[in-house]
Amino acid sequence: MPAALRWIAYPILFLAGLALIGIALLAIIVVLAYPQLPSIEVLTDYQPKIPLRVYTADGHLIGEFGEERRALVRIRDVPQTMKQAILAAEDERFYQHPGVDTLGVLRAAYANFTSGGKRQGASTITMQVARNFFLSSEKTLSRKVYEALLAFKIENNLSKDEILEIYINQIYLGQRAYGFAAASQIYYGKPLKNISLAEAAMLAGLPKAPSSFNPVANPKRAKLRQLYVLRRMRELGFVNDGQLAEAQKQDLHIKRDVNEFAVRADHVAEMARQMAYERFQEETYTRGLRVITTILKADQEAAYASVRRGALDYDKRHGYRGAKGYADLGQPGTALDEALEEALQEEPDSDDIHAAVILEAAPKLVKAYRRGGETVQISGDGLKFAQRMLDDKAPANKRLRRGAVIYVQKDDKGNWQIVQLPEVEASFVSASPIDGAIHALVGGFDFNRNKFNHVTQAWRQPGSSFKPFIYSAALEKGFTPASIIQDEPLVVSAAETGSQAWEPKNYDGKYEGPMSMRTGLTKSKNLVSIRILKSIGTQYAQDYVTRFGFDADKHPPYLTMALGAGSVTPWQHLAGYAVFANGGYRIQPYIVKQILDDKGNILAEAQPVTAGDENLRVIDPRNAYLMDSMMHDVVRRGTATRALQLKRGDLAGKTGTTNDFVDAWFCGYQPTLVGIAWIGFDQPRKLGNGETGGFAALPIWIGYMEKALKNVPESFMETPGGLVTIKIPSDGAGEAAGKGTELIYKESLPPPPPESSEPDSPQRMTIPPPNVSG
Repeated sequence: MPAALRWIAYPILFLAGLALIGIALLAIIVVLAYPQLPSIEVLTDYQPKIPLRVYTADGHLIGEFGEERRALVRIRDVPQTMKQAILAAEDERFYQHPGVDTLGVLRAAYANFTSGGKRQGASTITMQVARNFFLSSEKTLSRKVYEALLAFKIENNLSKDEILEIYINQIYLGQRAYGFAAASQIYYGKPLKNISLAEAAMLAGLPKAPSSFNPVANPKRAKLRQLYVLRRMRELGFVNDGQLAEAQKQDLHIKRDVNEFAVRADHVAEMARQMAYERFQEETYTRGLRVITTILKADQEAAYASVRRGALDYDKRHGYRGAKGYADLGQPGTALDEALEEALQEEPDSDDIHAAVILEAAPKLVKAYRRGGETVQISGDGLKFAQRMLDDKAPANKRLRRGAVIYVQKDDKGNWQIVQLPEVEASFVSASPIDGAIHALVGGFDFNRNKFNHVTQAWRQPGSSFKPFIYSAALEKGFTPASIIQDEPLVVSAAETGSQAWEPKNYDGKYEGPMSMRTGLTKSKNLVSIRILKSIGTQYAQDYVTRFGFDADKHPPYLTMALGAGSVTPWQHLAGYAVFANGGYRIQPYIVKQILDDKGNILAEAQPVTAGDENLRVIDPRNAYLMDSMMHDVVRRGTATRALQLKRGDLAGKTGTTNDFVDAWFCGYQPTLVGIAWIGFDQPRKLGNGETGGFAALPIWIGYMEKALKNVPESFMETPGGLVTIKIPSDGAGEAAGKGTELIYKESLPPPPPESSEPDSPQRMTIPPPNVSG
């Protein structure tokens, strides 16, 4: 062989020999490794981790719990556009290759060689499935070999559609979204079946780098990746030029708040999660459980909006507190944007209330930077609330100037205004008084800011909202709504209070002399309530209130109990007032209706008791009727007349204001719905003079009932047997119901005169009501 040829032949033979040795070694590895490959039963019996989901009674998602946010979707339900976008982005020859795409490997190798470095990968969808389930993400030759072998094994055991279905449900797509169905809901707020071509291309671009390419974290890079996927779809003939152009121009509306659900019911969702976990432990978060609550979407939305409005209105009445903090805005250009975003990092938004940093501040115009790059302008009425902090004489640590961190919100007309997050808390809960099903529950102003549930966990003094239970006890001791009680000053000894001598006063400081029990409740007279309790006995009253669900030890047997000095939760109050609303039956409020598995089988179901079962009766139906009648007067002519704006005659309830205006309540109902509103500070302190239950809490209740009772016809409690009508004189402080007549228990009547031949006709009798004084 000529020397020149030898110089060419020997290297070729050497390389060929190396190649043969490599192939032989690879064959040995395959022969030895293939039998050692893990079982793919996890794929053939695919059971993805499905999070716990919580729903309203009418089918709206309100919560999701689990490390992986996933919604299982069958391949037949995946839109063709979505499948084509995935193939264009990840594996165009998926339906042709046997698991490893040799053409793709050669193409990627050539591209990487000619570009001088690694630029393209060659992993198929099947290889990605293998890696996701069985291998680490380390970039080594052995891992790639095992990945390829597993891909062949998967292809031998599953059909192409089965492999693609697993991929579509398993792949991570950013923002804790696993699978395309979950990603569609998280990024667009819509089911996968409803997405457009442009939206599908955006999702299909996520697997390459889900953390950096997702449209929430990096909108610009996500857009570039989406355009690439669209071009690939056109090259492969999946779309035509017109579809491509339309998709490229479409503006995508991305959900910035990835934790947002259709209904704001975070405290409800957390209650449901706790109940599910108590029963199913760690399986709660992986087996696809569905918890169906009793919450109604419309009711919950009304309650949520009303609680927030009530807290914000209270906050506005007490003035603007100034800047939340200050950001250093000395940097120019890009550094300024980074400084602004960093300053907002520690100030989360609260629903429609957004943190912002002031860029320019003047008495008539403020420009502020919002998270994400938007600059908002506030002027006119939008500055009124914060006007005094724009003055040069405002405190230096509160003044609104460049760099000040503030909160902004759009008003009803869509104009920006300066607001602040309230320090006060508020809560609301409503339920059916018939079976206790909770219709709405808002445990606080903002769950993300304060997870404490003020409906179920907050033990607060009920104040005057506790008086109806004392009055109910008095009816059983012979009192009637017509009983006359003195409204005049009283000194209570230390022995009677349990601590020190006490000189109680009415909340308005006024005394009106003798008045009927009905008027005493209507006007919420403290001295009347104390005298009633003193007459019936504190021990009796303490025992009596337990029939409504209150804890005896939370209500010590002292005269202060007449003014609600004990402790209740709004949840307890709900059960207590339901007794009056339903005619005397003790029902149990409940919030979870069913727990279902991933196939819809019922694993647990509530068995509510229902009013009407005499085994549940805790007060005489006559007692319930008279209390209902007196609490109607509270609304018609007492401390809750503001509720008359609802233009209904079937509303009843009681305001509650504690000593020194620390807690404010309104507890009220209509025969089909009972609701409890509360407002106060977590660390109890004075709300402010005049912040009574009728002024601070009642508007929350009204705001809810206005929506919840819309189109609900008026209804009233039927008059039970055993009541008779008597004529009574005016009590001097306001006429009794019926203009001179009152209903009382039949046995409360004095015996008829001997000559009476109509003992059952007391309507014509006039009797002096019992007098309580001292």
